[in-house]
Amino acid sequence: MIKANRRLLIIVNLGTPDAPTPAAVHKFLLEFLSDPGVIDLPRWLWQPILRRFVLNSRPPKVAELYRSIWTADGSPLEVGTRKIARGIREIADDHFEVTWAYRYGDRSLYRTLSKRVGSDTEAIILPLYAHRTSSTTESVFLEARRAAQTLGISANLREVTLEADDPGFINALADCCRSAFAKAGGEPDHLLLSYHGIPTRYDRRERRQYSTDCLATTNALLKALNWDPGHATHCYQSKFGPEPWLKPTTSDLFTELPQRRIRSLAVVTPGFLTDGLETIEEIGIQGRELFKEAGGDTFIRVNAPEDHPALLAGLLRAAFPNC
Repeated sequence: MIKANRRLLIIVNLGTPDAPTPAAVHKFLLEFLSDPGVIDLPRWLWQPILRRFVLNSRPPKVAELYRSIWTADGSPLEVGTRKIARGIREIADDHFEVTWAYRYGDRSLYRTLSKRVGSDTEAIILPLYAHRTSSTTESVFLEARRAAQTLGISANLREVTLEADDPGFINALADCCRSAFAKAGGEPDHLLLSYHGIPTRYDRRERRQYSTDCLATTNALLKALNWDPGHATHCYQSKFGPEPWLKPTTSDLFTELPQRRIRSLAVVTPGFLTDGLETIEEIGIQGRELFKEAGGDTFIRVNAPEDHPALLAGLLRAAFPNC
């Protein structure tokens, strides 16, 4: 590690297409689904499938989904990422600099490091994920290392992560839940805690690090809410491809819970610090429709914490544990 005169905190989110168009989605999905941390099939096998089949059919459909959530300010994920960076910057004052990057997309780690990191700069890489796995935190760190090596600044990097049970993170989630319940007129019959799924094989290979982190968040959040675990379910969403993924599956629960006479349901998505396609559309639109078609009445989607002060404190604690 260098002796730094400047410190730059780089918060890193997944990324988003530049626009809700098939061309922009095609470009984004090509990069995202070419990451071996996301799809670990041999390149000779996966790339023809991806290019001939997935990218010939998915971009128009996914672009339509993005159009349904796009705002006047652009992608909700980018809006949320900017809010987090701005919130940290206001706290930081002049003690350190703050910027943001994407793992996939034009605002890449390479571009950010090349523009912002000099020979005297310590670059602190903080993924906006609290649950560690090859497709999230590890992919960010590997890409940061590759970029830094190419730029000759490997010694400038420091990698940090937000803990799955960090008090600020948990308090922010709990606050978002309480606000959503109050807005809906009261607590629901049941609470789903939905995390992005990964193949079961990945979790086994990584000694169940991801599922353990997710369970740590669930347990801490239920405790913070003083919520009866018998009226909550830990689950996983966004399954892609034919192989087994972590269970139970969120979409299955939307249709099963009304059969258990659960009429009001809330869904919190602790794996997403910013709202985006997986929260607003997959949960808030598709999930709501599935639940109501199956006989449910009240559906509550809990917003992501984004720039909640408690989350910002947790992110700062992760970046600067000795401050």
